[in-house]
Amino acid sequence: MGHTEDMRRVRIGVTVGDPAGIGPEIVQKACADARVLAVCEPVVYAAGAPGPLTPGEESAASGRAAYDTIVQAVGAARRGEIDAIATAPVSKRAFAMAGLPWKGHTDLLAHLCGVDEVRMLFYAEGRGEVDEAGHAQAPRRPLCVTLATVHVPLASVPSLLTVAGVARTLSMTADWLRARGVDHPRVALAGLNPHAGEGGLIGHEDDDILRPAVEAARAAGVHASGPYPADTVFVRALRGECDAVVACYHDQGLIPVKLLAFGDAVNVTIGLPIIRTSVDHGTAFDIAGRGVADHGSLVAAIRLAAALARERH
Repeated sequence: MGHTEDMRRVRIGVTVGDPAGIGPEIVQKACADARVLAVCEPVVYAAGAPGPLTPGEESAASGRAAYDTIVQAVGAARRGEIDAIATAPVSKRAFAMAGLPWKGHTDLLAHLCGVDEVRMLFYAEGRGEVDEAGHAQAPRRPLCVTLATVHVPLASVPSLLTVAGVARTLSMTADWLRARGVDHPRVALAGLNPHAGEGGLIGHEDDDILRPAVEAARAAGVHASGPYPADTVFVRALRGECDAVVACYHDQGLIPVKLLAFGDAVNVTIGLPIIRTSVDHGTAFDIAGRGVADHGSLVAAIRLAAALARERH
Protein backbone atom coordinates (compact mmCIF):
# COMPACT_ATOMS: atom_id res chain seq x y z
CA MET A 1 0.00 0.00 0.00
CA GLY A 2 1.33 3.45 -0.92
CA HIS A 3 2.27 6.18 1.54
CA THR A 4 -0.61 8.44 0.43
CA GLU A 5 -3.09 5.59 0.93
CA ASP A 6 -1.76 5.07 4.47
CA MET A 7 -2.35 8.74 5.26
CA ARG A 8 -5.89 8.63 3.91
CA ARG A 9 -6.86 6.07 6.55
CA VAL A 10 -6.53 8.72 9.26
CA ARG A 11 -10.03 9.97 10.12
CA ILE A 12 -10.27 13.52 11.44
CA GLY A 13 -13.51 14.74 12.98
CA VAL A 14 -14.21 18.33 11.91
CA THR A 15 -16.76 20.28 13.97
CA VAL A 16 -18.64 23.25 12.50
CA GLY A 17 -18.43 25.36 15.66
CA ASP A 18 -21.10 28.02 16.12
CA PRO A 19 -23.47 27.47 13.17
CA ALA A 20 -24.31 31.19 12.98
CA GLY A 21 -20.65 32.07 12.42
CA ILE A 22 -18.27 31.23 9.60
CA GLY A 23 -17.75 27.66 10.85
CA PRO A 24 -20.09 25.87 8.42
CA GLU A 25 -18.57 27.75 5.49
CA ILE A 26 -14.93 27.11 6.32
CA VAL A 27 -15.65 23.46 7.19
CA GLN A 28 -17.28 22.92 3.79
CA LYS A 29 -14.36 24.56 2.02
CA ALA A 30 -11.66 22.82 4.05
CA CYS A 31 -13.14 19.35 3.74
CA ALA A 32 -13.15 19.72 -0.04
CA ASP A 33 -9.61 21.11 -0.15
CA ALA A 34 -7.01 18.93 -1.86
CA ARG A 35 -4.50 19.70 0.91
CA VAL A 36 -6.85 18.06 3.41
CA LEU A 37 -7.95 15.15 1.26
CA ALA A 38 -4.30 14.28 0.60
CA VAL A 39 -3.62 13.49 4.24
CA CYS A 40 -6.86 12.28 5.86
CA GLU A 41 -10.53 11.42 5.64
CA PRO A 42 -12.49 14.33 7.16
CA VAL A 43 -15.66 13.46 9.07
CA VAL A 44 -17.97 16.44 9.64
CA TYR A 45 -19.92 16.88 12.89
CA ALA A 46 -22.83 19.33 13.01
CA ALA A 47 -25.64 19.07 15.56
CA GLY A 48 -29.05 20.51 14.83
CA ALA A 49 -29.96 23.75 16.56
CA PRO A 50 -32.88 23.76 19.06
CA GLY A 51 -34.25 26.95 17.53
CA PRO A 52 -34.01 29.29 14.53
CA LEU A 53 -30.62 30.60 13.48
CA THR A 54 -29.64 33.75 11.64
CA PRO A 55 -26.17 33.97 10.08
CA GLY A 56 -24.16 36.57 11.93
CA GLU A 57 -26.29 36.56 15.07
CA GLU A 58 -25.14 34.65 18.13
CA SER A 59 -27.92 33.13 20.18
CA ALA A 60 -28.76 30.51 22.76
CA ALA A 61 -29.71 28.17 19.92
CA SER A 62 -26.37 28.58 18.17
CA GLY A 63 -24.46 28.13 21.44
CA ARG A 64 -26.34 24.94 22.27
CA ALA A 65 -25.81 23.53 18.77
CA ALA A 66 -22.08 24.22 19.04
CA TYR A 67 -21.96 22.48 22.42
CA ASP A 68 -23.87 19.42 21.17
CA THR A 69 -21.56 19.15 18.18
CA ILE A 70 -18.47 19.11 20.39
CA VAL A 71 -20.01 16.45 22.64
CA GLN A 72 -20.69 14.25 19.61
CA ALA A 73 -17.16 14.60 18.25
CA VAL A 74 -15.44 14.02 21.59
CA GLY A 75 -17.52 10.90 22.14
CA ALA A 76 -16.52 9.58 18.73
CA ALA A 77 -12.84 10.30 19.41
CA ARG A 78 -12.90 8.59 22.79
CA ARG A 79 -14.57 5.54 21.23
CA GLY A 80 -11.88 5.39 18.56
CA GLU A 81 -14.26 6.12 15.68
CA ILE A 82 -12.07 9.04 14.63
CA ASP A 83 -8.37 9.64 15.21
CA ALA A 84 -8.47 13.33 16.15
CA ILE A 85 -10.68 16.42 16.19
CA ALA A 86 -10.22 19.74 14.40
CA THR A 87 -12.69 22.41 15.48
CA ALA A 88 -14.17 25.51 13.91
CA PRO A 89 -14.68 28.45 16.32
CA VAL A 90 -17.40 28.82 18.93
CA SER A 91 -18.78 31.90 20.67
CA LYS A 92 -18.23 32.37 24.39
CA ARG A 93 -21.21 34.72 24.51
CA ALA A 94 -23.48 32.21 22.74
CA PHE A 95 -22.38 29.56 25.26
CA ALA A 96 -23.40 31.92 28.06
CA MET A 97 -26.71 32.70 26.35
CA ALA A 98 -27.40 28.96 26.24
CA GLY A 99 -26.76 28.72 29.98
CA LEU A 100 -23.54 26.74 29.56
CA PRO A 101 -20.88 27.25 32.25
CA TRP A 102 -17.86 26.82 29.94
CA LYS A 103 -16.09 29.72 28.28
CA GLY A 104 -15.17 27.80 25.16
CA HIS A 105 -13.53 24.70 23.79
CA THR A 106 -10.61 24.36 26.18
CA ASP A 107 -12.42 24.07 29.49
CA LEU A 108 -15.30 22.13 27.91
CA LEU A 109 -12.93 19.57 26.40
CA ALA A 110 -11.20 19.12 29.75
CA HIS A 111 -14.59 18.49 31.37
CA LEU A 112 -15.72 16.02 28.69
CA CYS A 113 -12.44 14.12 28.89
CA GLY A 114 -12.31 14.11 32.69
CA VAL A 115 -8.95 15.85 33.05
CA ASP A 116 -7.96 18.68 35.37
CA GLU A 117 -5.05 20.25 33.51
CA VAL A 118 -5.04 21.34 29.90
CA ARG A 119 -3.19 24.14 28.14
CA MET A 120 -3.58 26.11 24.94
CA LEU A 121 -0.60 25.71 22.64
CA PHE A 122 -0.28 27.57 19.35
CA TYR A 123 1.81 26.19 16.53
CA ALA A 124 2.75 28.18 13.44
CA GLU A 125 4.57 26.21 10.77
CA GLY A 126 7.58 27.91 9.23
CA ARG A 127 6.94 29.19 5.71
CA GLY A 128 9.28 30.65 3.14
CA GLU A 129 8.68 34.21 1.99
CA VAL A 130 9.16 35.63 -1.50
CA ASP A 131 11.35 38.69 -1.90
CA GLU A 132 10.65 41.68 -4.15
CA ALA A 133 12.43 39.98 -7.04
CA GLY A 134 10.20 36.94 -6.72
CA HIS A 135 12.87 34.68 -5.25
CA ALA A 136 11.79 32.17 -2.61
CA GLN A 137 13.47 32.61 0.75
CA ALA A 138 14.35 29.86 3.21
CA PRO A 139 11.41 29.02 5.48
CA ARG A 140 11.59 30.38 9.00
CA ARG A 141 11.49 28.10 12.02
CA PRO A 142 8.10 27.06 13.41
CA LEU A 143 6.87 29.15 16.32
CA CYS A 144 5.41 27.21 19.24
CA VAL A 145 3.77 29.14 22.10
CA THR A 146 1.91 27.82 25.16
CA LEU A 147 -0.25 30.03 27.37
CA ALA A 148 0.10 29.83 31.16
CA THR A 149 -3.27 31.59 31.56
CA VAL A 150 -6.01 31.93 28.98
CA HIS A 151 -9.29 33.85 28.78
CA VAL A 152 -9.08 35.90 31.96
CA PRO A 153 -8.95 39.65 32.62
CA LEU A 154 -5.43 41.03 32.48
CA ALA A 155 -5.79 42.31 36.04
CA SER A 156 -6.29 38.72 37.22
CA VAL A 157 -3.18 37.28 35.59
CA PRO A 158 -0.64 37.93 38.40
CA SER A 159 -2.80 36.20 40.99
CA LEU A 160 -3.35 33.20 38.70
CA LEU A 161 0.34 32.59 38.09
CA THR A 162 1.73 30.06 40.56
CA VAL A 163 5.07 28.31 40.78
CA ALA A 164 3.44 24.90 40.38
CA GLY A 165 1.15 26.00 37.55
CA VAL A 166 3.86 27.64 35.48
CA ALA A 167 6.24 24.73 36.07
CA ARG A 168 3.53 22.36 34.90
CA THR A 169 2.98 24.44 31.75
CA LEU A 170 6.70 24.24 30.98
CA SER A 171 6.63 20.48 31.52
CA MET A 172 3.49 19.90 29.40
CA THR A 173 5.02 21.92 26.57
CA ALA A 174 8.19 19.85 26.68
CA ASP A 175 6.16 16.63 26.68
CA TRP A 176 4.27 17.75 23.55
CA LEU A 177 7.50 18.57 21.77
CA ARG A 178 8.96 15.18 22.67
CA ALA A 179 5.87 13.49 21.24
CA ARG A 180 6.58 15.41 18.02
CA GLY A 181 10.11 14.01 17.85
CA VAL A 182 12.11 16.78 19.54
CA ASP A 183 14.56 14.74 21.63
CA HIS A 184 15.73 17.47 24.02
CA PRO A 185 13.13 20.24 23.89
CA ARG A 186 14.18 23.68 25.09
CA VAL A 187 11.33 25.74 26.56
CA ALA A 188 11.76 29.44 27.33
CA LEU A 189 9.52 31.40 29.70
CA ALA A 190 8.45 34.95 28.88
CA GLY A 191 8.55 37.42 31.75
CA LEU A 192 5.37 38.98 33.05
CA ASN A 193 6.65 42.50 33.60
CA PRO A 194 8.72 44.72 31.29
CA HIS A 195 12.36 43.58 31.19
CA ALA A 196 11.28 40.48 33.16
CA GLY A 197 10.94 42.64 36.26
CA GLU A 198 14.39 44.27 36.04
CA GLY A 199 15.53 42.49 39.21
CA GLY A 200 12.45 43.55 41.17
CA LEU A 201 12.45 47.17 40.07
CA ILE A 202 9.41 46.64 37.80
CA GLY A 203 7.28 44.16 39.70
CA HIS A 204 8.09 41.17 41.86
CA GLU A 205 6.29 38.30 40.06
CA ASP A 206 9.21 37.42 37.78
CA ASP A 207 11.55 36.84 40.73
CA ASP A 208 9.00 35.45 43.19
CA ILE A 209 7.01 33.15 40.87
CA LEU A 210 8.51 32.71 37.41
CA ARG A 211 12.15 32.04 38.32
CA PRO A 212 11.22 29.43 40.94
CA ALA A 213 8.88 27.84 38.38
CA VAL A 214 11.76 27.49 35.93
CA GLU A 215 13.91 25.98 38.67
CA ALA A 216 11.14 23.52 39.57
CA ALA A 217 10.73 22.49 35.94
CA ARG A 218 14.47 22.00 35.57
CA ALA A 219 14.50 19.86 38.70
CA ALA A 220 11.86 17.70 37.02
CA GLY A 221 14.06 17.19 33.98
CA VAL A 222 12.78 19.93 31.69
CA HIS A 223 15.29 22.04 29.77
CA ALA A 224 13.57 25.27 30.84
CA SER A 225 15.01 28.76 30.97
CA GLY A 226 13.97 32.32 31.72
CA PRO A 227 12.07 34.37 32.44
CA TYR A 228 13.20 36.50 29.52
CA PRO A 229 11.89 39.92 28.52
CA ALA A 230 8.78 39.26 26.47
CA ASP A 231 9.71 41.83 23.85
CA THR A 232 12.70 39.74 22.71
CA VAL A 233 12.00 36.11 23.65
CA PHE A 234 9.90 35.40 20.55
CA VAL A 235 12.64 36.76 18.31
CA ARG A 236 15.08 34.47 20.09
CA ALA A 237 12.75 31.53 19.48
CA LEU A 238 12.65 32.27 15.75
CA ARG A 239 16.45 32.41 15.76
CA GLY A 240 16.55 28.86 17.10
CA GLU A 241 17.56 29.55 20.69
CA CYS A 242 14.60 27.53 22.01
CA ASP A 243 11.90 25.19 20.70
CA ALA A 244 8.91 26.80 22.40
CA VAL A 245 7.93 29.79 24.50
CA VAL A 246 5.55 29.81 27.46
CA ALA A 247 3.68 33.12 27.65
CA CYS A 248 2.14 34.40 30.87
CA TYR A 249 -1.14 35.61 29.36
CA HIS A 250 -3.29 35.42 26.25
CA ASP A 251 -2.25 38.47 24.25
CA GLN A 252 1.40 38.21 25.19
CA GLY A 253 1.55 34.89 23.35
CA LEU A 254 -1.03 35.43 20.64
CA ILE A 255 0.17 38.77 19.28
CA PRO A 256 3.47 37.37 17.94
CA VAL A 257 1.76 34.20 16.68
CA LYS A 258 -0.89 36.09 14.75
CA LEU A 259 1.51 38.74 13.52
CA LEU A 260 3.69 36.06 11.95
CA ALA A 261 1.09 33.52 10.87
CA PHE A 262 -2.49 34.76 11.09
CA GLY A 263 -4.66 32.37 9.12
CA ASP A 264 -2.04 29.61 9.26
CA ALA A 265 -1.46 29.09 12.99
CA VAL A 266 -3.11 26.20 14.81
CA ASN A 267 -4.45 25.99 18.36
CA VAL A 268 -3.66 22.66 20.03
CA THR A 269 -5.15 21.58 23.36
CA ILE A 270 -2.43 19.72 25.23
CA GLY A 271 -3.12 17.50 28.23
CA LEU A 272 -6.13 15.70 26.72
CA PRO A 273 -6.35 11.95 26.09
CA ILE A 274 -7.51 12.79 22.55
CA ILE A 275 -5.94 14.96 19.84
CA ARG A 276 -7.65 18.30 19.30
CA THR A 277 -6.59 21.16 17.05
CA SER A 278 -8.42 24.31 16.10
CA VAL A 279 -8.25 27.51 14.08
CA ASP A 280 -6.44 30.61 15.31
CA HIS A 281 -9.42 32.94 14.80
CA GLY A 282 -12.96 33.52 16.03
CA THR A 283 -16.47 33.12 14.67
CA ALA A 284 -16.33 36.27 12.47
CA PHE A 285 -20.06 36.91 12.75
CA ASP A 286 -19.58 40.09 10.71
CA ILE A 287 -18.90 38.10 7.53
CA ALA A 288 -20.97 34.97 8.26
CA GLY A 289 -23.11 33.83 5.36
CA ARG A 290 -21.29 35.94 2.78
CA GLY A 291 -19.06 33.21 1.36
CA VAL A 292 -15.84 35.18 1.81
CA ALA A 293 -14.31 33.46 4.87
CA ASP A 294 -10.73 32.18 4.55
CA HIS A 295 -10.49 28.49 5.43
CA GLY A 296 -6.67 28.40 5.53
CA SER A 297 -6.36 28.08 9.30
CA LEU A 298 -8.80 25.18 9.38
CA VAL A 299 -6.84 23.44 6.63
CA ALA A 300 -3.71 23.86 8.75
CA ALA A 301 -5.56 22.57 11.84
CA ILE A 302 -6.83 19.47 10.06
CA ARG A 303 -3.43 18.72 8.56
CA LEU A 304 -1.69 19.08 11.93
CA ALA A 305 -4.35 16.86 13.56
CA ALA A 306 -3.67 14.23 10.91
CA ALA A 307 0.09 14.47 11.48
CA LEU A 308 -0.33 14.17 15.26
CA ALA A 309 -2.64 11.17 14.81
CA ARG A 310 -0.12 9.40 12.60
CA GLU A 311 2.68 10.13 15.06
CA ARG A 312 0.62 8.77 17.95
CA HIS A 313 -0.23 5.59 16.05
